[in-house]
Amino acid sequence: MADKIENRDGTIRSLSNRHVQMIAIGGTIGTGLFLGAGTTISATGPSVVFIYAIMGIFFFFLLRALGEMFYYDYNNHTFVSFITRYLGDGFGHFAGWTYWIGLLFSCMAELSAVSTYVQFWLPNVPAWLIQVVALVLLTTLNLTAAKLFGETEFWFAMIKITAIIALIVTGIIMVAVNAKTPVGHASLRNFTYRFALMPKGPYAFFTAFPMVFFSFAGIEFVTITIGEAKDPQHVIKKAVNETLLRILLFYIATLIVIMCVIPWWTISASSSPFVQVFQIAGFNAVASVFNFIVLTAAASALNSCIFSSGRHLFQLAEEAPKGSFLKKHFAKISPNGVPARGLLVSVCLVLIAPALSFSSAAIEVFSKVAGATSDMFILVYVLALLAHRKYRQSSDFMEDGFKMPLYQVASPLTILFFLIIFFSLFFIPNDVFGATLSVLWTLFFGSWCWIRERRKKVNS
Repeated sequence: MADKIENRDGTIRSLSNRHVQMIAIGGTIGTGLFLGAGTTISATGPSVVFIYAIMGIFFFFLLRALGEMFYYDYNNHTFVSFITRYLGDGFGHFAGWTYWIGLLFSCMAELSAVSTYVQFWLPNVPAWLIQVVALVLLTTLNLTAAKLFGETEFWFAMIKITAIIALIVTGIIMVAVNAKTPVGHASLRNFTYRFALMPKGPYAFFTAFPMVFFSFAGIEFVTITIGEAKDPQHVIKKAVNETLLRILLFYIATLIVIMCVIPWWTISASSSPFVQVFQIAGFNAVASVFNFIVLTAAASALNSCIFSSGRHLFQLAEEAPKGSFLKKHFAKISPNGVPARGLLVSVCLVLIAPALSFSSAAIEVFSKVAGATSDMFILVYVLALLAHRKYRQSSDFMEDGFKMPLYQVASPLTILFFLIIFFSLFFIPNDVFGATLSVLWTLFFGSWCWIRERRKKVNS
């Protein structure tokens, strides 16, 4: 094939700009928007747009930091490799395994969501069977070629974009004709009336930040595609720079339209605002269509997690000591340019999810541990930002590269903001267990990684 570009490690640069841009959009839009927006709107009212805007800006700075390092060295498969390079093997080992384990739990959570949405149409089919079939299908796609993964994500993202555009257009038409609704009329006044920054108090306002944070988590997946993208320097600049625009369009515009159609104080926290808007518009098939959309969002997230987990395990194997079991068996690329062994091991561990579906107690424990792994993503993000600061101080720094804007202010502010989000979890009853577990993991596993690195230095 004329467009086949092979990396030194055997992976193939088969992802086009079209694929990467859609993967970036897919990473921006998740089930958090489709399902969770009702909770944040009911808690904060119109000021929720400020929360999404603030969160979007800080995630944009995170992506710019990652993008700057990938622009310098686009042969890496994961941003964790920069943590190893600039902060040392101990931090890299901690971040790599922590992020990989987090990805596995994310895969399991999305797999469980997929089975729930499929059972909407097939209630008599057992969850474990749906999960196994979905996992086999998406694993087969990922094992075949990176390009096939990219093509799948392209169409998944297209469905999500279509749903959002449909909602925005429907809402604008309803506002333009001042459509009658069960709670009044669709109007811009619904958004501005009774506007208050903290309509339900400071606690409800500030606890909305972690909820919005986790709806953005995963946006960094686009950087993981750079190692297998054609023209990577051009692609990373375009994908990262358009992130803020996508957030403004897909999140903020959507939220404003929803609150124009339905007065924010009447929006139900327990159901999707998308469903509520389409039901008011008289779209009778809304339940089936919306179920298809959230199924697509969950399948897209699962697909990305499988892709990413395989690359992370491969990167961990690449960085492992020579002669180690990990290096010998997993630092390998299949003939079609895919880290097949890393993918298969990751997927085999994800099969724990179907097994857990037989026990309600096991599902409850899984949910709590999965919450803790999500919390640990914040710590990995902070380490990536610290690695970026070290990159800036190193001889690798490209003065004419894809530089993070307002670096002197944006970098420390973003680190501080993410740490505040992490510590805020201890003031939210439902998040205390996960935050505590993630701290214990950091203390024990982090200490082991530090001791391991010290021993290596002594023995070398």
